[in-house]
Amino acid sequence: MVRRFLACLALPLVLLLAACGAEPVWAPDEAVARARYVSGEAPSITLFTVVRKKGNEGAHSGLMIDGSQRVMFDPAGTWHHPTVPERNDLHYGITEQMRKFYIDYHARESFDVIEQKVHVSPAVAEAAIRRAESYGAVNKAFCGSSVSDILQGLPGFESIPKTFFPNRIMEAFGELPGVTTSLHVDGDPDDHSGVLMIQQSASIEPPLPSR
Repeated sequence: MVRRFLACLALPLVLLLAACGAEPVWAPDEAVARARYVSGEAPSITLFTVVRKKGNEGAHSGLMIDGSQRVMFDPAGTWHHPTVPERNDLHYGITEQMRKFYIDYHARESFDVIEQKVHVSPAVAEAAIRRAESYGAVNKAFCGSSVSDILQGLPGFESIPKTFFPNRIMEAFGELPGVTTSLHVDGDPDDHSGVLMIQQSASIEPPLPSR
């Protein structure tokens, strides 16, 4: 009983320590403007949940928001691409290729990715982008908390709980009207070496034609 009590006291301290060290990133205006990508699809919000294959624990949450432009909110995430500018944890220029890179980076031999998409009004999509832009750099272990913060403040997403746990967000998101779900499974190594090599080759600009 004493050990359990001490463990409960230690949890807030662990979370507090985990909250230290978020590193702000701020891409210049020119890079953000140049990367802007408009998909032409109906406005939507997509929740990505990275789930451990053994035990089914939720390991990470991310949000793709498709409105006047398509962006990816990847709180405390490690994915990046040299052609995708980032402001804190919001990535701009999420083309179809970048969306696939993001999924492939997270789906690997130890983890699956569950993708849940729901269509929203243009106003809700824009509100989600604004909330993500103003959220700031997210601390380690707070990905679920930040994603639930952003969703909870949007019309139609009031049922999303305030939680640190990606699986709880995923379960609540799955109950939203009209949601579609996809499972992404991959056997790539956990060190991301395969997708990083592909990303690197895709980011190299072709040489200019000789005169």
